[in-house]
Amino acid sequence: MMVRSAALLLCSTVFTALGSSMALAETTTTTTETKQQQKPTETKPQTVKVIAHDKNDAEQVIVTAHLDRMRSELSPSTGATVHKFSRQALETIPGGDNAPLNQVLLQAPGVAQDSYGQIHVRGDHNEVQFRLDGVQLPEGLSVFGQALMTRFADNMSLTTGALPSQFGFLQAAVVDINTKNGTTNSGGNLSLYGGARDYFFPSLQYGFHKGKWDFFATADYVHDRTGIENTTSSFNAIHDLSEQYHFLGHLRYTADEDTRISFIAGISNAEYQLPNNPGQQTQFAMPAYSGSDLAQQLNGSVDSAHLDEHQKQITDFAILALQKEMGDFSLQSSVFSRYSSLRYSPDWLGDLVYNGIAQQAARSVFSMGTQHDVTWRAAKDHTVRFGFQLFVERNTSKSLSRVFAQDGEDADGNATFGTTPLSIYDGSGKTGTVYGLYAQDEWRPLNNLTINYGLRFDGVSEYTAEKQVSPRLNIVWKPWKGGVIHAGYSRYFTPPPFEVVSSSSLYKFAGTSAAPSVYQNNKVRAERDHYFDAGIEQTILPGWRVSFDAYYKLAHNLIDEGQFGAPIILSGFNYRRGQVNGYEVSTSYDRGPLSLYGNFAWSRAIGKDITSAQFNMSPDDLAYIQHRWIHLDHDQRWTASAGAAYSFFHKTRFPLRLSATMVYGSGLRADGLVPNGVALTPYATVNFSAVETIHNTFGSAWPGDTQFRIDVINLGDHTYKLRDGSGIGVGAPQYGLRRTILGGISQGF
Repeated sequence: MMVRSAALLLCSTVFTALGSSMALAETTTTTTETKQQQKPTETKPQTVKVIAHDKNDAEQVIVTAHLDRMRSELSPSTGATVHKFSRQALETIPGGDNAPLNQVLLQAPGVAQDSYGQIHVRGDHNEVQFRLDGVQLPEGLSVFGQALMTRFADNMSLTTGALPSQFGFLQAAVVDINTKNGTTNSGGNLSLYGGARDYFFPSLQYGFHKGKWDFFATADYVHDRTGIENTTSSFNAIHDLSEQYHFLGHLRYTADEDTRISFIAGISNAEYQLPNNPGQQTQFAMPAYSGSDLAQQLNGSVDSAHLDEHQKQITDFAILALQKEMGDFSLQSSVFSRYSSLRYSPDWLGDLVYNGIAQQAARSVFSMGTQHDVTWRAAKDHTVRFGFQLFVERNTSKSLSRVFAQDGEDADGNATFGTTPLSIYDGSGKTGTVYGLYAQDEWRPLNNLTINYGLRFDGVSEYTAEKQVSPRLNIVWKPWKGGVIHAGYSRYFTPPPFEVVSSSSLYKFAGTSAAPSVYQNNKVRAERDHYFDAGIEQTILPGWRVSFDAYYKLAHNLIDEGQFGAPIILSGFNYRRGQVNGYEVSTSYDRGPLSLYGNFAWSRAIGKDITSAQFNMSPDDLAYIQHRWIHLDHDQRWTASAGAAYSFFHKTRFPLRLSATMVYGSGLRADGLVPNGVALTPYATVNFSAVETIHNTFGSAWPGDTQFRIDVINLGDHTYKLRDGSGIGVGAPQYGLRRTILGGISQGF
């Protein structure tokens, strides 16, 4: 309190002396990680530009920094592996704030890319949780990337490894986004960005603070023909237009230096054309089909290059949080809600004759919940943390399907079907809860040794009713200057995803062209893991660090997900046993105008015996996997990323920044002689960016920077497959984006 009061007095004196001069002042706030955290790299100082109206502005800056630091200490990642993205790092990546969030995360170690914007961290399918200012968002249904925008992040981190006990439910990785606010990002910015493939991306952001109020909001519109991966190796996809709208806003009220109320809201609305795969053979067309009554009654096309399938996705969320400091106690209490929906519209005729089923499918999840985190500085060497989370969720699923009815068998015993389609309606809904409680003690028996131990109790009551007590233990040791060694064990409990199908729907399709070959449909159960992690990090020279990390996971009822059928809706299933292990090597150098980084990872993810949602699989695959280990469909043995950036004239009004990033993958799995028996061809892609900035372009008449940028995605125009259409739970082929040149201009005000 004495230090803070002195700082307030100093700032008050400075701003009083400035009086009505309205001079532009810069206040630098330095926030470092807790000493116990595995990653010792400090967060870079944040420069906060403040219009000096009066001394209250300086006070607002200091209070904001103080409360931000207290919030970060509610959830330290002691003993885990943390990869940080500062604001500077986010701006350096080609595309900058225009880059999708999943593309940014590919620059972290151990992150593999997949189709539909999915990422896989350390051999898990999709178990990544997203947090905004420390509050976990409930899981949604978004398939083609995230509803969150890079532009909304002031900085963020990706945390993996043996997580402390405050992290539950989705535990492959934790993406924690510290949002922009009107104090650190005052003023506005208008950006126009676009280029190849009808890419048009205007965006606007604005923030301000006045007195105890703080506001920041950003909105954008995306129009392009690259919404979903191309199903062919051609330069442009067929039927791939997407229209997307995003909005994120943040309103905060700081009652006093120890109390803050925050409200965050977001809207994402996206509609996609599904790319066509030309040259496919119809499965249910008959010689006289084109002249039949069926062709006259239904709309659509029977040419697979001219199908017209669409998918629409909506995500809305809101978070209301109270942060409070009370002596030795710090807390953040929040309530939140999230609505997520997905609707697939088929080509009624085309889907029917190619697949034997044309299905209009809609799913939605409405979630409400609360999260409470408390830190108690109990003693000099003991910091106790405890809290709980509760989600109440309502899941609904509706579908209208048209299928052919079986009318007999041919001479070879194959089913034959009539020419008149049947309509089958199916709908279901389920309400359930997911909850977790935790307590832990961060103990420092020695100045260079930290032991964090704790317990979680998690439960789920939805499609399955299960619970588990999970111990966690992390040890961090700093044996010499610049060196950090960590080791940890975590027991994990992961509730199953919502994307499951009730058994009653299967028998509605019996005797039709959409009849499953297997009618077994055991419920999807929670995954239970033993997770081990150990690593070392060393600072070799100022600005240069290297690290090595190894992990091993033993899973029971390992959860995997796949796309089964034409609607791109992921469905969950279990392997009775699973093993995931690997290691990561990372290095970075950041000093002056030069920054470099490189990551290299090896991983193996295998599973045995599919024990739920078996109707999605073929009998032969089920029989083979029952007694044999197979690679998971998202298993990629080698993954690497690297980047370099250099700023020319960085001390002038006209800095020029050149940067490049690289992503390498040895290839996801595909079917060979056995399920998921081979890997696709390795690939490496390079992205390039050039950004010219003019500081304070129009002088004092109109403060604000102007920025020009050009980005080249896949600089070498490398043709590569993410998927070939085969594998357990894999739909159509998907190819990576070919060379795409984009440019933009932004103006601050």
